[in-house]
Amino acid sequence: MKIGFIGLGKLGQDAAEVLNEKHDVVGYDPNITLEISGTQEEACKGKDVVLIAVQTPHDPKYGGETPTSHLEPKDFDYTHLIQAVKDVDERVNEGTLISVISTVLPGTVRREIVPLIKNGRFIYNPYLIAQGTVKWDMRNPEMIMIGTSTGKEDEQSQMLRDLYDPILEKNARYEIGTWEEIE
Repeated sequence: MKIGFIGLGKLGQDAAEVLNEKHDVVGYDPNITLEISGTQEEACKGKDVVLIAVQTPHDPKYGGETPTSHLEPKDFDYTHLIQAVKDVDERVNEGTLISVISTVLPGTVRREIVPLIKNGRFIYNPYLIAQGTVKWDMRNPEMIMIGTSTGKEDEQSQMLRDLYDPILEKNARYEIGTWEEIE
C-alpha cells in the first residue's frame, strides 16, 4: 500500500517508520528530514492513504500539572491541523483516503475538518499511543479506533485494517464508531 504521512514529530516519525516496514511510505514535515522524507507533493500524490499527525496544542494551563476543574473548558488549537488537511486535500488524487490521527475534541471532525475535504475521502483514526513507546504501541495496540460518518464498517475502514494488520504482532481489537464516538 502507498502511504503518505504528514507530520514527522514525536509521534509521526516513529509511526511512519513502523508503517514503512510493510508499506511504501513517504513522509513530509517542513521541520524534519528523514530517510523516508519527501516533499508535501510526494507524500500526497498517488497515495492510497495519507495520514495526518500534526500538533493540536492545548493552552499551557490545561497541561495536567495542576487541577483545571475551576477553569472554563477550552478547546485545542486546530490551526496546524486545519492547514494540513487543506494542503493534503489540494494535493491528493481524487478519492484518496485522508486519515486524521491527531487528537481532537468531540464535534471537531464534523464542524472543522470534514467541510475542508473536497478531493479526497475522510476517516478519523486517533492513535492511543504513549510518546515513549510509539513503535511498540503501533505493533501492539490495545485497540484501533476508526471513526466513519455512519459509525459502520465500510470500504474506508477496511483500508485502514489492510494498513495496520501487516504491522501487528498480535490480533488487535478494532472499534468502529461515528466521528463523535471516536473523538
